[in-house]
Amino acid sequence: MGFEQYHEPAGELSAEVRSFARMIASLTEEAEAIGWYEQRLAVEPDSQARAIMANAQHEEMKHFGMDLEFLLRRKPAWRETLKRILFSEGDIVKAGEAAEKATD
Repeated sequence: MGFEQYHEPAGELSAEVRSFARMIASLTEEAEAIGWYEQRLAVEPDSQARAIMANAQHEEMKHFGMDLEFLLRRKPAWRETLKRILFSEGDIVKAGEAAEKATD
């Protein structure tokens, strides 16, 4: 059985690259789950159900953060770029453009 996260033959990829691909897939899945819960929360009329879904969404966010941290520990240049964007004040696009110029 093939795996969609590999765009090159899996047997030619190192274990490190395969783990990296798995974490990218996990990050994507966590982001999708966060979005799904956001939609469910927007339409759910029952307050108890919403509370449970909000709790589950928070768990997905935690998993997203752990996946991202795993990837950033293996890609220090990514961390340096994101330090200039995340948790910053002001225009997000300008911060992104400045981060890109700083890492060129």
